[in-house]
Amino acid sequence: MRPFVLLALLCSSLFAADDPKVAALTAVDDARVAAMLMPSKVALDSVLSDDLRYAHSNGKVDTKASLTASLLGGEAKYLSYKYSERSFKFPAPDVALMAGRLEVQAVVDGVSMTTGISYLAVWRLEKGQWKFLAWQSCKLPPATPAK
Repeated sequence: MRPFVLLALLCSSLFAADDPKVAALTAVDDARVAAMLMPSKVALDSVLSDDLRYAHSNGKVDTKASLTASLLGGEAKYLSYKYSERSFKFPAPDVALMAGRLEVQAVVDGVSMTTGISYLAVWRLEKGQWKFLAWQSCKLPPATPAK
C-alpha cells in the first residue's frame, strides 16, 4: 500500500473516532448488544425502535415485540457478538447506516451455533435518541482453504 493511502486511511479512522455522532452510535450499539446478551425489557425498550424490522441470517423476520419476546423467553440466547468490522454512514440527518461483519454465538431453540455474518443495520434518531430500526444479515460462507 502506498504511504499516502495508508496515511489517508489512518487519518479518516482517527477523525471518525472523534465524530460525536459515531461515538454516540457506537455507545448505543454497544448498549444494544449488551441488552441482547443479557436481555431485560427495560434495556431492550431503551434501544429498539417500535418500528423494528429484524431479519436474521436464517431468513426469519422479527418485530420489536417478537424479538423481545424471543430474547426474554429464552428461545434465542446470544452468547457473544464479536465485531470484526463496524462502520457508520449518515445518508440523512436523522438516519445512520451501520455495516460490517461479526461473529455471533447463540443458542436458538436449543441448537448452539457460531456464525460469521455480514450485516446492514439502520438507526433512526427518535425524540433525540438513536433507536435501532432495522437489521438485515446473511451468513458468510466458510473460508476456502488456500491451494
